[in-house]
Amino acid sequence: MSSAALLLAAGESSRFGGSPKALLAAGARSAIRRLAEISLAERFDPVVVVVGTHRTPIAHDLRDLPVEIVDAERWYEGRTASIQAGIDAIPSDRDILFWPVDHPFVSVQTVQALPSLLVEDTMGVWFIPVFEGRGGHPVLWRSGVRVDILELRSDAPLRSLLPEFGPQVRRVPVNDPGVVANVDTPESYREAHETWLRRGGE
Repeated sequence: MSSAALLLAAGESSRFGGSPKALLAAGARSAIRRLAEISLAERFDPVVVVVGTHRTPIAHDLRDLPVEIVDAERWYEGRTASIQAGIDAIPSDRDILFWPVDHPFVSVQTVQALPSLLVEDTMGVWFIPVFEGRGGHPVLWRSGVRVDILELRSDAPLRSLLPEFGPQVRRVPVNDPGVVANVDTPESYREAHETWLRRGGE
């Protein structure tokens, strides 16, 4: 059974003047379209895109792709509220690749490699890609993790669950600066985009 992809694009993008971060350019396409097209090409099923205040332009950008658009009605309560909305739309037996749109320059190779860990490491339940000692995104969850995430307060950070899983949290080294390139300001976006283009911009 294939894993699901949960793409998070529900933020307000306040540091970008209210323009949706999801529609920033990633080469010739938008950031969210890049995430969606890679997820579909790698046969994640379903591919769920969680949206909030910028639903209309994001849905329009993805209108020709077979993705499921999920409205995070409580997006303003915190990021976890939006993640919970997406998880609710995914069958309970699916493992989940969680990929927020503020990490739009992750390499295709990283996305291809993560699902194989579910077979290679039967004890791990939460897989975090690591570049130069720093953990990033996307992360991969076994299906059982969803119960704990759904029980979190809507404003509680996901990392608060990591101690609970202890050694079942696996940190996976990757040669991919995109996993730690958090596009949270215009400056960080420009730097990450330039780095990605220099590395081939696939």
